Amino acid sequence: MKGVVLAGGTGSRLFPLTKVTNKHLLPVGKKPMIYYPIEKFIGIGIKEILIVTGTEHMGDVVGLLGSGKDFGCNFTYKVQDEAGGIAQALLLAENFSGGDSIAVILGDNIFEDGLSEMAANYQKSQGSKGARIALKKVPDPQRFGVATLNRDRVVKVVEKPKAPESDLAVTGIYFYDARVFDIIRKQKPSGRGEMEITDVNNAYIDIGEMGYDFLKGWWTDAGTFDSLKRASELAEG
Repeated sequence: MKGVVLAGGTGSRLFPLTKVTNKHLLPVGKKPMIYYPIEKFIGIGIKEILIVTGTEHMGDVVGLLGSGKDFGCNFTYKVQDEAGGIAQALLLAENFSGGDSIAVILGDNIFEDGLSEMAANYQKSQGSKGARIALKKVPDPQRFGVATLNRDRVVKVVEKPKAPESDLAVTGIYFYDARVFDIIRKQKPSGRGEMEITDVNNAYIDIGEMGYDFLKGWWTDAGTFDSLKRASELAEG
């Protein structure tokens, strides 16, 4: 399995901090934000990691992370030329994956749990086939993709519903097999003109190959001033 950190986006909600650097380089606690997903991958033995970022401040990202030598791993970099959604960014990982399954973390997701249990469940219960997502109960599910469960199955994911059917947010942690890239190519842009990762997840649900785990510890995104502050408080705690 290989790792993919999606660290693109304009960071508009954190302007003017993001005027001079990539959002994922901002500090969370005592480390740059992007260190956290990298450390989660290293924690489950993933040594080959792709960093996908935008054209602005790409040099800052490479300047901070380098080859991966300081982390004991190898970094590859890809540039998403324009904001086209998470799924479009993930499509840039196709050659990097080399037919292997991939673990994907959105770069502004900060969370307590390690990934060993999720990785083991993906391998044991699914044979590293299909997809697996990490869910977390939240008080404000309308801000996220929301999963509906029926017993032990995910039956659908709805992106930012006005009337959520559950309080289970789909966090920015995903495992996919190599078919994900063909699935992405079959998707159509959403109303906001982006390739939505929710559509990709629903495609796996439709073929009965979606698994899930619950995050037990804390989790937050760090894409707004409030959530960035909260992420720092949790990471320091």
